[in-house]
Amino acid sequence: MNIARLWLTDFRNYASAELAPDPDGLTVIRGANGQGKTNLLEAVGWLASLSSFRGAPREALVRTSAERAVVRAEGVREGRAVLVEAELARAGRDRVLVNRQPLRRTRDLLGAFRATVFSPDDLELVRGGPAARRELLDIALVFLAPRQDSLQSDVERVLRQRNTLLRQVEGRLDAGAEATLEVWDSKLSSLGTALAEAREDLVGRLSPEVDVAYTGLSRGGGDVVLTYRRSWEGDLGAALQASRREDLRRGFTSLGPHRDELDVVLDGMPARTQASQGEQRCLALALRLATHTLVTAEVGSPPVLLLDDVLSELDPGRAAALLSLLPPGQALLTTAGPLPEGWAPSLVVSVHDGRISS
Repeated sequence: MNIARLWLTDFRNYASAELAPDPDGLTVIRGANGQGKTNLLEAVGWLASLSSFRGAPREALVRTSAERAVVRAEGVREGRAVLVEAELARAGRDRVLVNRQPLRRTRDLLGAFRATVFSPDDLELVRGGPAARRELLDIALVFLAPRQDSLQSDVERVLRQRNTLLRQVEGRLDAGAEATLEVWDSKLSSLGTALAEAREDLVGRLSPEVDVAYTGLSRGGGDVVLTYRRSWEGDLGAALQASRREDLRRGFTSLGPHRDELDVVLDGMPARTQASQGEQRCLALALRLATHTLVTAEVGSPPVLLLDDVLSELDPGRAAALLSLLPPGQALLTTAGPLPEGWAPSLVVSVHDGRISS
């Protein structure tokens, strides 16, 4: 879905605001730090995922002194108008409507609106722990097939149940607890294997795209290879059985898809520990660009691109390279400084103290 118009009420530092981004090109949102540029992108990202890409709790999204915030976006998807409306309550439940109908499942929204987010925190995709890399894969899987959201939720639910049981028994299994643990092991074996296989298939398709994107961003330097590494060997059910004693001692599940790793290798060396910060930043951007490219190719329409202050972390050459590699489609970019020389966005708006002006 491309956004034709965005409305905010009592969201972050916006009492009331309206934005009509360019429907098919680059909209640049300029302003000094702390004025609300990122808040605009956060609102768009929230409508796409029902969560903050900054990791903020819901109450932080509601403007101080207000009890609720409202975010509305009107757009077009496959030639048809789509209206997404969300009410975020400081206390109580949120309310989301798609074309005036209540949203029943998160994955129903994912079929209406997708967004790819680039942020300065993306450096953690390369140099941080494996959780961020697993999340990158899982978000892409849901974009490609919304039913994957159900599989991921089921894996998380079974893990919670298994870990709760492991803590409750305090290292001692009676017959009843052992039978229950067998049930959770069976479910985790089936669901966890399915999730790992889906991630492995995705990595196989994603790896060459990342290599191409990195070559463009780095202006020709380095070969990139992605490898998905499971935390177990062979059958997951057998591995859970073999690790049961250790899991009982520690009170949590020590292997499964929640412990798997995505290895990012640059020129034969692990990028997490051996790449320079500039190389790591290019790799993080390449991961986002490649995911966006793959989703666009397989789904048939591009997600909205949200680029939050990414140019400030790049030298002029790499900043220009990033802009040249932006795929066709709607993009919103925030910046406190000028664009690289020679770049003319489709639309420029300014933000000052929670107010938008042309």
